[in-house]
Amino acid sequence: MKFPEKLAQKLEIRRQQNAFRQLPQPNGLIDLASNDYLGFSKSEAIFSETHEYLVSNHFTQNGATGSRLISGNHPLYEITEEYIADFHESETALIFNSGYDANVGFFSSLPQKDDVILYDELCHASIRDGIRLSNAKSYKFAHNDPENLEELIVRHQSENTKVYVATESVFSMDGDTPPLERFVCICEKHQAFLVIDEAHALGVFGNTEGSGMIQELQLQHKVFARIMTFGKGLGCHGAAIIGSEELKDYLVNFARSFIYTTGLSPHALATILISYQHLQQRKDALEQLKKNIIHFNQTKNLLGLKPLFVYSKSTIQCAVVPGNEKVKSIAIQLQQNGFDVKAILSPTVPTGQERLRICLHSYNSEAEISQLLQSIAQFTLA
Repeated sequence: MKFPEKLAQKLEIRRQQNAFRQLPQPNGLIDLASNDYLGFSKSEAIFSETHEYLVSNHFTQNGATGSRLISGNHPLYEITEEYIADFHESETALIFNSGYDANVGFFSSLPQKDDVILYDELCHASIRDGIRLSNAKSYKFAHNDPENLEELIVRHQSENTKVYVATESVFSMDGDTPPLERFVCICEKHQAFLVIDEAHALGVFGNTEGSGMIQELQLQHKVFARIMTFGKGLGCHGAAIIGSEELKDYLVNFARSFIYTTGLSPHALATILISYQHLQQRKDALEQLKKNIIHFNQTKNLLGLKPLFVYSKSTIQCAVVPGNEKVKSIAIQLQQNGFDVKAILSPTVPTGQERLRICLHSYNSEAEISQLLQSIAQFTLA
């Protein structure tokens, strides 16, 4: 059967715009692209301990067998959710199959027809997709702008309207952080429900245990819900929505991405549990990661690259190089020099905001970071 012509034309436009996506092949380059910030995905200790945990507890089932509401609610769910809730100082945690599923499930089900969702203009696609499925009205506010947020709350709030505010503690494409304490004060003042996606903060912020930005700031009891994603700092798979008992009950009853999907396997749940335990035990990895972030920023400034980069104290560092063709060319040169650095193209980011996205890890050496930045200076400042 012939592929639809309109769809073929859309693919051709992508090619002409130098924005055509293809699945990359594994390479042996220095990892500066993955979200595996602490190296947990490569940890033989986590792999072995997960296997030992399953065997010693006689968990030999390969699959979930169904959705959690039918036959897939394996005993490991309760064990892992209790551990996560305790770790994050929350009443409950509800595990979803992915961060995407968690955001879609939350935003499509919680806000009601007469409600309003206010979201940061740079929020992740999973938040936006959940909002699109919601019956609530939605409006974006200027990136990390508390004044614009409060203005919109005042404008749209009424006696019958609940306001939900969605943002991220670390943004995936900029690596920056909103003024979370101010956001909390504004939401408390106007009785709005603050929802924070902590995908890129888990394992990175949170003082010595990597529990996330909200706990680092001691705001955990002032946020309506947190979304914790395990595919970044924890190096495994899945996500959890953290909040009150009532929130968990509501999601179990109304979040379609939770209700109508097969649960995670016992092995996936055990990996989450063991990874959380390592997060508490491997404080050396978090300390080394913090040192690498400091070294990156200091070296960047010494080389005169500061104007090129978005301000960030996180693992995500982005050098804005406008134009798909130009940024792809520089990324290829960096890859030829041995560095796995990816170009982020429009339309993933707005036109003119194309960038090199660099992810730092605990296992990157200071020498590798210095050499990378020297290469960026060579290719961008020449």
